[in-house]
Amino acid sequence: METRFGAPGADDERGAPRSSRVVELGSRAGVPGGHAVLCAERISKSFAGVKALHDVDFDLRHGEVHALMGENGAGKSTLMKILAGVHTSYDGTILVEGCAASFNGVRDAEEAGVAIIHQELNLVPELSVADNIFLGREPLIGGVLIDRRRMVRAAERLLARLGLTIAPDTRIAGLRVGEQQLVEIAKALSLNARILIMDEPTSALSSSECDRLFKIVRQLAREGVAIIYTSHRIEEVLELADRVTVLRDGRRVVTARIDELSRGAIISAMVGREMAANERGATAQDGAVVLSVQDLTLDTLGPHGWRRMLRGVSFELKRGEILGVGGLLGSGRTEILESIFGVARGWRTGSIAIDGAAVDINSPSDAYHLGVALVSEDRKERGLHLAASICDNVALPSIGALSRFGLRAFARERALAADMVKRLSVRCTGIGQEAAALSGGNQQKVVIGKWLATEPRILLLDEPTRGIDIGAKMEIYRLIFDLAAQGLGIIVVTSEMPELLLLSDRILVMCEGRQTGILARETATQEAVMRLAAPGMANWSQEAAS
Repeated sequence: METRFGAPGADDERGAPRSSRVVELGSRAGVPGGHAVLCAERISKSFAGVKALHDVDFDLRHGEVHALMGENGAGKSTLMKILAGVHTSYDGTILVEGCAASFNGVRDAEEAGVAIIHQELNLVPELSVADNIFLGREPLIGGVLIDRRRMVRAAERLLARLGLTIAPDTRIAGLRVGEQQLVEIAKALSLNARILIMDEPTSALSSSECDRLFKIVRQLAREGVAIIYTSHRIEEVLELADRVTVLRDGRRVVTARIDELSRGAIISAMVGREMAANERGATAQDGAVVLSVQDLTLDTLGPHGWRRMLRGVSFELKRGEILGVGGLLGSGRTEILESIFGVARGWRTGSIAIDGAAVDINSPSDAYHLGVALVSEDRKERGLHLAASICDNVALPSIGALSRFGLRAFARERALAADMVKRLSVRCTGIGQEAAALSGGNQQKVVIGKWLATEPRILLLDEPTRGIDIGAKMEIYRLIFDLAAQGLGIIVVTSEMPELLLLSDRILVMCEGRQTGILARETATQEAVMRLAAPGMANWSQEAAS
């Protein structure tokens, strides 16, 4: 199928004006590179008769960071895998440096200068950094023995190019996720990649690791590497990208220079409708304190001895209030929730009161009976049984309450699950569908649903929208607002500043295990939160209070 780009507004071969199918903004002026290093023309792809991509056009220029955005299921992953040689059967044409390219596999794409870094890193934990970079392409002596000295020197040069000071013989298992991400980039550079595809590269990174990654992405772009960058985080796309392309339902709906699009315009393109700022409606706050935490301290035992994770944290949560917890990674945010829910490892001191009565929570069972629920940070590892059905996941915390005479009440479990699926608008084929088959947003709804089924009074949410698309995020936001309006006291930990400011009635800011301030919604700004969250602020706060 031979196709060519037409000018915006020109008729396509179906007779429909091109502008009716896609919005193309801006010109080539002001975008890095003068010509396209890669063009994808009229790309279509189906799976089992379901159209994943419909005549998608995409181009990438030298030294450009081109963001690819869209909700889950929009076709981003399919397009990236076609460009990287993972999917080899499709309709349309791919041009690399103006020449038609046909990839019969990932190796063909790599030889053409195209490399992909998947969201789930493709590294061997037990091998060294150098081994991973050159896995399957090791330099040989006499075509037989691996030339380790040459391989290590080459790895050192690649790591130095990225500003990474780790030794090439370091085991991957001993690296932080952010460092592993950079090893993947070094691996791509070892292929002399001119085109780098990055799939959700910051989904598991701290803010400092994100900043480091951004610097490297910009450096590579200055060196002429063309980068396709996918992310659900609109703020980082606005900061990093030169252009953005949005896919919706397998079709390209907009391509524009980043300075021509607002955050709202990107969201509207992704979800197909204008979305309000989710302003908080009427609340159920009546001044009643549902949770009180006083002088909470937590010490944990690690490889280097005991470490104090929380230092004298105190706050109150009112009925119908959403209390946000902000701070940098490692500041103690998650430890607060785990201490309240009884799963924090270590030695805990301080007091917790619910409805004015002191309580002792030493396990999730204690928390459950007191009306406390925790939606954990990692839904796949700690929130869901992925191989189990939606029904079994929703019913799991409530099996004891639903059972009769020690026997499971399957009909009651099915009714409970069906009610939660309907209440939370979980998109699924039925309550018997495996949790692993759901999108990230719908998996998160199931996790929330299983705890709502316990009828809690206090809901603890740790990174409730991590790794889900903007449409699913908006649905989760509305759900949180609705639950607060019904009278639940809610604590939300989130690393996304816009989300923290949007959701919170008040914000508790943490730094190095200490609380450095509590901000009211009216006075909370990004700058105010970051000033309190910055390292060293904890010492300043302690001195100011003394």
